[in-house]
Amino acid sequence: MAAAALAAAAAVALAACGSSSGSGSGSSDSGPGSKSVAQGGKDFGTAAKDMNGFGTSAKPGQFPRTITQAMGRTTLKKRPTRVVVLDVGELDNVVSLGIKPVGVAYTEGSEKMPSYLKAEAGNPKNVGTISNLNLEAINNLHPDLILGSKLRAEKQYATLSKIAPTVFSIRPGYTWKQNYLLNAAALDKTAEAESKLAAYQKEAKAVGAAIKEKNHGTMPTVSMVRYLPDRIRLYANQSFIGTILKDTGVPRPKNQDVNELAVEVSPEKIDQADADWIFTGVYGPADKTQKAQTRSNALWKNLKAVKDGHAKDVSDETWYLGLGVTAADSVLKDLRGYLAS
Repeated sequence: MAAAALAAAAAVALAACGSSSGSGSGSSDSGPGSKSVAQGGKDFGTAAKDMNGFGTSAKPGQFPRTITQAMGRTTLKKRPTRVVVLDVGELDNVVSLGIKPVGVAYTEGSEKMPSYLKAEAGNPKNVGTISNLNLEAINNLHPDLILGSKLRAEKQYATLSKIAPTVFSIRPGYTWKQNYLLNAAALDKTAEAESKLAAYQKEAKAVGAAIKEKNHGTMPTVSMVRYLPDRIRLYANQSFIGTILKDTGVPRPKNQDVNELAVEVSPEKIDQADADWIFTGVYGPADKTQKAQTRSNALWKNLKAVKDGHAKDVSDETWYLGLGVTAADSVLKDLRGYLAS
């Protein structure tokens, strides 16, 4: 009876609020996520600070344990073994900690297992996309932990928490380190997560030093360009890639050295992307974006980085979508190869 009731509740909630518009933003008024923590929302800029105090006071191996998280407090009676993840960041997090999730929600731009995680992630069931969760499918997996974020699914939290204990971060992106530690606290994997973050920080510092040595004591500026179906973004400091560049000490052009997720430009303003190096990602099919139109533009062809052969296409699934330590490690390897070799 309980399972049937949960399935019915999930189906009703899915019909009521299971879809949203936008390129994986999960932040539209009609969608399931929280607009206040999306870019431009009143709580976007304080998301990292607001996660202070999240996690648990439980000792390693101790269950039950209570997790303080974005939607309140969640108690886990036992160590989770059947985990559902509602975004790529949570997927990266759990896989890096040796957990094979039973279910995963992918992005609308790439509804498949990221190639860099495929070898270690197992074969989780698809439970919809980050902006259109299939709550019935989640319920049918009988999870004992659901990991997600307020940005993606705030309005579905009540239903999800009836299916299984549910732990939400505030948002993905520039808070990825805090999110990792929060997920690790729920999984009783805090020591492993802290070790992996320490190794990342050490490598970021080493990559920065190598780049500076390669460039005779100076650091080249780096511009981050991403083509989405409805916009062109130049990614700034409060983004996943922005935090990685900050950790290496690589400087940004002035218009990207701001505390925002990104600034948006048109093909006619692509000259605003100029820097010593430009790294470009594409969300979804390239032919659905303005990439070709922009690349044929004289403004693009005359950029310093383009003329110097320093405009490179990079993996969107790690540089922009990865949102976890495994992706961050991959980006550091790429940065070393491009800027320090």
